[in-house]
Amino acid sequence: MANITVVGAGLAGAEAAWQLCRRGHAVTLREMKPEKRSSAHQRNSFAELVCSNSLRSDRLENAVGLLKEELRTLDSLILSCADETRVPAGGALAVDREGFTELVTRRLLALPNLTYIPGEVTDIPAAPCIIATGPLTAGPLYERISSLVGQPLHFYDAAAPIVTRESLDFTKVFAASRYGRGEDYLNCPMTKEEYFAFYHALIEAETAELHAFETPRVFEGCMPVEVMAKRGEMTLAYGPLKPVGLEVEGRMPFAVVQLRQDDADGRLYNLVGFQTNLKFAEQKRVFGLIPGLEHAEFVRFGVMHRNSFLPSPGLLGWDYALKSNPLVCFAGQMTGVEGYVESAASGLLAALALHEKLLDKPPVDFTDQTAIGALGHYVSEYVGKDFQPMNVTFGIMAPAGQRFRGKQQKNLFLSERALATVREKKALLSPAVES
Repeated sequence: MANITVVGAGLAGAEAAWQLCRRGHAVTLREMKPEKRSSAHQRNSFAELVCSNSLRSDRLENAVGLLKEELRTLDSLILSCADETRVPAGGALAVDREGFTELVTRRLLALPNLTYIPGEVTDIPAAPCIIATGPLTAGPLYERISSLVGQPLHFYDAAAPIVTRESLDFTKVFAASRYGRGEDYLNCPMTKEEYFAFYHALIEAETAELHAFETPRVFEGCMPVEVMAKRGEMTLAYGPLKPVGLEVEGRMPFAVVQLRQDDADGRLYNLVGFQTNLKFAEQKRVFGLIPGLEHAEFVRFGVMHRNSFLPSPGLLGWDYALKSNPLVCFAGQMTGVEGYVESAASGLLAALALHEKLLDKPPVDFTDQTAIGALGHYVSEYVGKDFQPMNVTFGIMAPAGQRFRGKQQKNLFLSERALATVREKKALLSPAVES
């Protein structure tokens, strides 16, 4: 078996190290704590939860609930420790924050084939390796990764929401590009009354509080829509909502909200120019005032934060490995997945694939019929121009291929199909070697 370096002991790195050790590899786990901490961290232990103690829904009709069950099926360290340290939280999986991180740390350090080396890593290790240093990666390692990929890591202050096409009201929405140049955009026309009702709701809506380690500075290129709106009541109508070049029944609307395709299959659309820092509930309420979006399903709400992540599409494969060097892998939020569970899932998938490659076997592709596979394919195959971190959602998974009477029935079907696929794929994996 190989000697493998895992850099970063967050959720992704901890999961990756666990999976590789259980398969008989000697793993060197590098973590800068306790010698050095980012401004987000407080504890010296592994897999620290820096924000909420909730891993979100635990129900199969929710995509993150499905992802958790897939990880349980694949013997995830993170899910095992979360289940053992869970606290009451209704239908969500929430954990005792300190108990969870201490349990993860204790189990990893008990592995006889794991070597833990604290201290900052300033260079990319020799292959095989997995780099899982998180969205706050900085300093010399940040520079080395930027040099490796041939461009700086992406920084964004704000991101726009994404909705599903099937949830839009096409009695109001129409497809067209400006000046008759095709039908690449979906358009939500607004009357003067509708525009001003939306405008006043937007400027009065409540924004999310930024963490202490996130910059409140706003850049012109990705200004939140609510900040732009406060510059004047017609700023949006002359900016991202300008109706020029678009007509409805021969007349130009007062304003138009455009939606741009966000995935290869045309199931997801982002709201053009709608980067935002509104609270999630406020986004649903205020953006629901836009004609055609009254019942929109948001698969990603807009966010504003300091974040660094790889330009993963075209750079990484579905297994989170560099296409230019398949034995150098990345995992966690720096790849473009968003959330605790998604980070753990990327670490698990990267480790399983790396293990198979080291045995000269093809990695097992879980495909986009599963949540864990769909995340990898989304990160590697996104075709839009504004790649942003993404939570798991049924919208990035392969469609059901049949109609259902309700959303819950459809999601349960997708979950049952996904879990059956995960069990089939698990049987193809090389067996674990218990330490």
